[in-house]
Amino acid sequence: MLKDITLGQFFPGDTIVHRLDPRTKLILVFLYIVALFQANGWVGYGVVTAVTALCMLLSHIKPQNIFKGLKPMLFIIVLTALLNMFYTEGREIIPGWHMTWEGLARSVQMILRIVLLITGTFLLTYTTSPIALTDGLELLLNPLKKLKVPVHEMTIMMSMALRFIPTLIEETDKIMSAQKARGADFETGRLTERAKALLPILVPLFVSAFRRADELAVAMESRCYHGGEGRTRMKVLRLETRDWIALVLGVLFLAGMIVLRRFAL
Repeated sequence: MLKDITLGQFFPGDTIVHRLDPRTKLILVFLYIVALFQANGWVGYGVVTAVTALCMLLSHIKPQNIFKGLKPMLFIIVLTALLNMFYTEGREIIPGWHMTWEGLARSVQMILRIVLLITGTFLLTYTTSPIALTDGLELLLNPLKKLKVPVHEMTIMMSMALRFIPTLIEETDKIMSAQKARGADFETGRLTERAKALLPILVPLFVSAFRRADELAVAMESRCYHGGEGRTRMKVLRLETRDWIALVLGVLFLAGMIVLRRFAL
């Protein structure tokens, strides 16, 4: 299960999606999320699904990578579907069972919404390196510096968090394998017993995380890191023609979803 968590991973490539400016991709993801929540009815969800599939095709991200990342969210997806299926008023599917056709339709739409939301955000991290993502977010939030908001510190923390997610997952997997080799059992027993069995994992994991954080702090100080003041970049971000085209298409997509929602209502 831990190996299925792909959040924070970056798949290098030379596709048009990879070449987009990180600021463009951040804005497009924001527009995509707003458009997704504007979807109302099967036509709206069909349009968002088609757009998501097109983005996956252009970025050359394999569907199995997306499905692999969805596995840890399976419990939430199933729970959401069941709650919507049994707690939505309407025509009963089976007499005596509080399971309605309207609830079934709503549960399918909620599953689609969660899957599409996760897929859209995964495409951002899959096609953008953490450093580029940090630079793009910092430039977008630059106006907040006038309000004394520590933009650089916030973005650098986000970059470190994304960078160390795969590392901590790998470290957890190694600790679990070592504990299993010593006879530990994490899969059987009651919920409380399985929770207690996780304690031998959490302690060395926290120790490892703090050690890595300390090593990172020493490395940054050794390289005379002193924050964002006067910092330069090796690659200066510039919006190209493809970025403007992508932004226009993103705005048109959102506008189309708003129009579809109004017609559906």
